[in-house]
Amino acid sequence: MSKAGRITKIHPVAAIPGGEVAIECSDFGADNFSECGAWFGETRARLVAASPRRLLAIVPDAGPGGQVDVRIGCDGGAQSEAASLTAGEKLVEDIHMVASPAVDPDDGAVYVTRSGSRGQRAPVSLFRVDGAGVLHDVTGEIANPTGLAFDQEGQLFVSSRMDGGVYRLTHLQEPTPFARNLGVATGIAFDREGRLYVGDRTGTIYRVNGVGEAREWASLESSVAAYHLAFGPDDSLYVSGPTVSSFDTILRFDQYGRRTPFFKGLGRPGGIAFDTEGYLYVAASYRGRRGIVRITPDGREAELFVAGMNVIGLAFNAAGDMIVATNEAVFSLPLGIRGTLV
Repeated sequence: MSKAGRITKIHPVAAIPGGEVAIECSDFGADNFSECGAWFGETRARLVAASPRRLLAIVPDAGPGGQVDVRIGCDGGAQSEAASLTAGEKLVEDIHMVASPAVDPDDGAVYVTRSGSRGQRAPVSLFRVDGAGVLHDVTGEIANPTGLAFDQEGQLFVSSRMDGGVYRLTHLQEPTPFARNLGVATGIAFDREGRLYVGDRTGTIYRVNGVGEAREWASLESSVAAYHLAFGPDDSLYVSGPTVSSFDTILRFDQYGRRTPFFKGLGRPGGIAFDTEGYLYVAASYRGRRGIVRITPDGREAELFVAGMNVIGLAFNAAGDMIVATNEAVFSLPLGIRGTLV
């Protein structure tokens, strides 16, 4: 057996550039760390650690995403046979996301923000990435845009954590005020009845009717950053939000606003989304590793599903791609997952 050894497993099986993946192997010659290497396509990755049975590698920005061949080896020696990893393709950069992106159900365009620090006003704060990957300005009239969500009619709603309002974009992409006085408005989501739920990160979830009238619906501990909301296939509202703890909980609220813990043990949980099988995906760290965590429908088990650093949120498009947002870029991963519409 050559020093190159054999790759037996890569975990997780998907990543965006900058994410840390574990490459499990056998018979790898790791006597001299400086000579060890892992290659993603033709690009050599930076290694964090190496042993005969395991390497930790930082996924490089190796160009187009999709299926990437991964090999291990040593300088001047043979390389292993290739194993496969699904890598994210960068759609856009130089943005500022503080919550999940939103996918237009009509044409698959991805809406992103340049939110800025609270109180900061950007010339353009909301953008649209079309199917060709071209970035289009939408509006700069919404200060600190945060939560993004489409209603059942295909209209985009945007929360502002600066003025505590929610705006509705017309079909001409002009923002009009929809609801006001919602505290530090962050995450938003629609239920099957078309009612809007808004998370005020100081400790309240509001329910807003079709004419913009809001009432307090539930309460919870305040968040140091934001609440992120999504409805599950069971019609319960799921909420994440980092606190001062490093062992945070995803909460589940029933139709009456009564809460129960769904899953505990995440670090700085951010944006959340469901697939049609009931799995919950969360931008968070889990057991010391950061990226997108997948939680089983019963809330009993979790695993790191996509490796990535500074991950803020995610969404799914109709093609089954996972759209992953960091605080400054958005990536697309062809994972074949169907997300829920609500």
